[in-house]
Amino acid sequence: MSPLEQIDVIIPTLNAAGSLSTTLAALPPGVAVIVSDGGSTDRTSAIALAAGARVVSGPPGRGQQLAAGAGAATRPWRLFLHADTTLSQEGWAGIVRHIERPEGRGRAASLRLAIDDSAWQARVIERAVALRVRLLGLPYGDQGLLIHRDLYDAVGGYPDQPLMEDVEIMRRLGRARHVVLSGEARTSAARWRRRGWIRQTALNLTCLSLYRMGVPAERIAKLYGR
Repeated sequence: MSPLEQIDVIIPTLNAAGSLSTTLAALPPGVAVIVSDGGSTDRTSAIALAAGARVVSGPPGRGQQLAAGAGAATRPWRLFLHADTTLSQEGWAGIVRHIERPEGRGRAASLRLAIDDSAWQARVIERAVALRVRLLGLPYGDQGLLIHRDLYDAVGGYPDQPLMEDVEIMRRLGRARHVVLSGEARTSAARWRRRGWIRQTALNLTCLSLYRMGVPAERIAKLYGR
């Protein structure tokens, strides 16, 4: 079995028809795809099914949806990917190399964030994210997360919470069990364009700070607007 044939790509969605087709089309042959939908009212499910993905439906909430997708997975490796994110060819090559390494099963992996916008603010955010990952070992979900099912189960998987689910699973993993692969995870700039570069970045930092201080994810989700 090739490395790609060992991967279930798990994509949480909620009214993601505008971006899902591009994300699915960018996936390489061999991977299996599970779309974990939180009750979309647009064509999200139809797009997923037409692309050959398996659709798992349930209540909205990214943590819960990611956990539901993992529960439906049958392959040894899970790649959790946002519906507005695509991986570069170099990124997929890095994933293959990680799976082939004997020690790979004991470490989760993410990719370098790239924001799909030519604005200078996007480059500043990318550098800041790279610094955060290097210093804190804290990638967010828009950088993808590749993890073997045994390690995923060992850390308890994604928590059932509406926000900061990516921060929580990385807290459980710890820096020693995470590596950044070569290659990019290119994600949409839509949320920065919608709220503004400074406002969105400040909101992200505020949410992270509150969570690290012990504020419940449910309260932070209300602040974030989710």
